[in-house]
Amino acid sequence: MKNKIVTYAACLLAAACTSPAGSNLVDRMTHDPNATNTETILHVWSWNFPSIADNMKQISDAGFTMIQTSPVNACFSPEGGNIKIFDEKEGNWYHYYQPTDWTVGNNIVGTEEEMKAMLDSAAKYDIRVLVDVLPNHTAFNIDLVTDEFYAAVGGRDKMFHSKGLEGIQDYNDRTQCTLQGVGGLPDVNTENPLFQKYYMEFVNKLVNMGVRGFRYDTAKHIGVHSDPLDTEAGVVENDFWDVATGRKEVMGVSLAIPYDSLFVYGEVLQDRNVPENEYAGYFGQTASTYGHVIREVLAKRSAKDIDILSWYHTAAPEYLTTWVESHDTYCNANESAGLTDAQIRTGWVFLTARQNGTPLFYSRPMNSTRENYWGDNLLGARGNDEFFHPEVVAVNKFRKEMAGQKENIQVVADGQVVAVSRGDKGVALINFSLDTIDVEAPVALPDGEYTDNVYGCAFKVENSVLKGVVMPETTYIVVRK
Repeated sequence: MKNKIVTYAACLLAAACTSPAGSNLVDRMTHDPNATNTETILHVWSWNFPSIADNMKQISDAGFTMIQTSPVNACFSPEGGNIKIFDEKEGNWYHYYQPTDWTVGNNIVGTEEEMKAMLDSAAKYDIRVLVDVLPNHTAFNIDLVTDEFYAAVGGRDKMFHSKGLEGIQDYNDRTQCTLQGVGGLPDVNTENPLFQKYYMEFVNKLVNMGVRGFRYDTAKHIGVHSDPLDTEAGVVENDFWDVATGRKEVMGVSLAIPYDSLFVYGEVLQDRNVPENEYAGYFGQTASTYGHVIREVLAKRSAKDIDILSWYHTAAPEYLTTWVESHDTYCNANESAGLTDAQIRTGWVFLTARQNGTPLFYSRPMNSTRENYWGDNLLGARGNDEFFHPEVVAVNKFRKEMAGQKENIQVVADGQVVAVSRGDKGVALINFSLDTIDVEAPVALPDGEYTDNVYGCAFKVENSVLKGVVMPETTYIVVRK
């Protein structure tokens, strides 16, 4: 199943393990210890289509295999706005998370024609394009939703759940969570067949243009079969995910290509009462709790007494999307924005060197600092240089090279250094601390002398112990030749 790309030691030449065409009955709950993920995602957050296209070669050279765009649908566009990432008068990044119609193009990311040019560039460099989609809600101001959108779903009274204009008070109450507005955004009746048809026509248009995956925003706010039904709105079945993943058609419309050929994951932020097992039947999920754990390690600059091996999720790790930070942790409450670029890199190298999970690298704004999170503060502009930092590039390529190799993680130097071994083929060394450390770590590499792939530093393996000097907040990639 390509919803989460995995390779297997028994079949190293296969790009993924797929199920029969048209089927998505994958067991995402049972971990296969032989599964290794090789993909990486660059979140080209707030970049417009021309910026993405212009940088596609560099993205490819950096070793990323997928990019995730910001929402491409029509969205809230105030007069004089959608220029700045965060500004009271000239726009805010969350405007494109307020859909006004399911049509392609907006004044943040660009036009449909510019998107097609970007997709052509991605195909040239064999980069898979994922689009962030958000069928769960509309813009705050429902008067800004287009007449065409309302007409397509059967009128304004058919657009929202019966309490869809009321905000959620208790996010652990599944009735509120799936039938009321998240963050005050009006909650769409995603079970309305007319809405499903209109939305799937949008999805199919993107697929036919060349999009090969989706990130579902606020996925846990769209109900599964065990969730309460909005009978007041005439809902008889919570079947949105069955339609969205191609299991069933709606009014003669179904997913245009086999679901197996798409990479799909949902933003199912972990909390109490979330039916993760049911969501796992449809798509991969975000490992949000694990992200919190990684940021704790980075903040403390040590993994001492912190379990960094567990994925903190009920789903199998090969079907999880991982991150050090996301656009939400950076922007919403600036939860991760205080971490330095060096700290983010150490976390990225650790996650990407691991055997499982599909890591997503969030592209911070150009010239952002820990004092000025928004940097140049321009929507549409390319992010900063971190996505092609030598350490990021080296571990992205290491990840591909380690296909089929099982991991062994050693925490040494009182938790300050972690060694991620992949079979007897390679090791990623991560120094989380602000100290220069003479490191010794057990590895399976053959005894001998090695030069790391990032800085050309010398390491030696004696009696299956890797020895060398690691600089503060620096990572190294050591591979058997």
